[in-house]
Amino acid sequence: MEEYKSLNFLEQIIEEDLKNGYTQDKLRFRFPPEPNGYLHIGHAKSICLNFGLGLKYNASVNLRFDDTNPAKEEQEYVDSIKADIQWLGFKWDKECYASDYFQQLYDWAILLIEKGLAYVDSQSAELIAQQKGTPTQPGLESPYRTRSVAENLELFEAMKAGKFPNGSHVLRAKIDMASSNMLMRDPFLYRVLHKTHHRTGNNWFIYPMYDWAHGESDYIEQVSHSICTLEFMMHRELYEWFIKQVYDKNVLPLSPKQREFARLNLSYTVMSKRKLLQLVEQKHVSGWNDPRMPTISGLRRRGYTPDAIRKFADTIGVAKRDNIINVSVLEFCIREDLNKKAPRVMAVLDPVKVIITNYPQGQEEWLDAENNQEDESAGYRKVPFSREIFIESEDFLEEANNKFFRLTLGKEVRLKNAYIIKGESVVKNEVGEITEIHVRYDPDSKSGSGTEASLRKVKGTLHWVSVQHALKAEVRLYDRLFTDETPDGHKDKDFLEFINPGSLKVIEAYVEPSLENATTGNQYQFQRIGYFCVDSDSRKDRLVFNKTVGLRDTWAKVNK
Repeated sequence: MEEYKSLNFLEQIIEEDLKNGYTQDKLRFRFPPEPNGYLHIGHAKSICLNFGLGLKYNASVNLRFDDTNPAKEEQEYVDSIKADIQWLGFKWDKECYASDYFQQLYDWAILLIEKGLAYVDSQSAELIAQQKGTPTQPGLESPYRTRSVAENLELFEAMKAGKFPNGSHVLRAKIDMASSNMLMRDPFLYRVLHKTHHRTGNNWFIYPMYDWAHGESDYIEQVSHSICTLEFMMHRELYEWFIKQVYDKNVLPLSPKQREFARLNLSYTVMSKRKLLQLVEQKHVSGWNDPRMPTISGLRRRGYTPDAIRKFADTIGVAKRDNIINVSVLEFCIREDLNKKAPRVMAVLDPVKVIITNYPQGQEEWLDAENNQEDESAGYRKVPFSREIFIESEDFLEEANNKFFRLTLGKEVRLKNAYIIKGESVVKNEVGEITEIHVRYDPDSKSGSGTEASLRKVKGTLHWVSVQHALKAEVRLYDRLFTDETPDGHKDKDFLEFINPGSLKVIEAYVEPSLENATTGNQYQFQRIGYFCVDSDSRKDRLVFNKTVGLRDTWAKVNK
């Protein structure tokens, strides 16, 4: 029986619209990023929401780039955004750009001027801001508000022709300087900007403001439901006013409906593109795709999967109020996904050599090892075993109490897929550090052999790699980039003050030889340690692994 899942509030709105006259074929959604940076996990939530609605209602979803600010936008960002959406598993119907509509937006601006609903203001932006008033006090009307239609048309055409410098004039909508919604107090429609646009080149010297371009683009594309984050709630009145001025049911019959949901705020993370860019430019990270970054490309490089991110978006749901989601929810989703998919292998990150004194010199065995006990179809691989092996340093104590279930002198443990061993003695260097552990093994205790000795229960099981066969690998251990839950939530401190100095540790480790041909993006569970993936820096002669996430959440325990 299919599990019942209640509708979120946006789905309830759509269902109500379908009951009240909307038809299924009129539904259309859109994802409208500005190409001024790389997408992050917050955008992933919006992608999953909009494309998810498209899948649920068998409706088209447009990908529209709101490319109205050539000072910050680049083709590189356009390409990365398209790659991220495709990687998440979604397909858009039409690839659109606000720049596709520059001429139409200009023509509509002319229409507003002719209606007496827009005027050219020749004051500075600073002076205009001073005249805005406050939420409780009305603003002051611009001295240019009463310019004639003819003068406004002449000035606006000259702005378009590039005859004025940046900042000299703006085109404003003539609405209400006493409105309780300050966004309705004669907002800007256009500014003069002499910048080369990544698509239109130098064809334009004026560029539309976001509020003007966004709603009208939705209208041109006949988007039925424009889903925005909560910071745009106050913009809704302006969104509807702009569309109303150009609405023509005989040409474009559908008037889009804007509705808002809470954006994603993730703990121990910053989501501001400006702050993420600051991290990149100041080299606190290696780039937009640094595995510590919350960008989709960073998460992908770290080893996160599309399924895990979509599951995360589904798990946190759609809210009407802002809140902070603990990053451990995202980490849980990737653990759950990789637990089902990732092959198990053995790797030793902090090695100490173990010599099995009664194992024949020069002998080696290739033991059967299960690839993934969660997946019966995953099969087995062969793992080499020899007289000298590496184990983790933390898996041995010379002296230990009864609660230590790993290797110690005089006690037995099992080597994963291999034999039971018993600690005998240690060899130390001149400063007292253990360089070798000598043990004996029980030759009748081989895992899976069915002998009485192989069925003997011991409390500890250790992973290991054969010294003779081990491959050296660089392992990058990533932790959270910030030590504070809300690094950008402190008025008296800069978010950079909370950067975690231990967010990246690079070590040399040893891995089993089955990983010799591992390629970029391959994911594994290093048994008893965590999940790792092959980094793009990896080469045939130098494997590089990124830690995706540990087997359990240790952060909460450490920071209690």
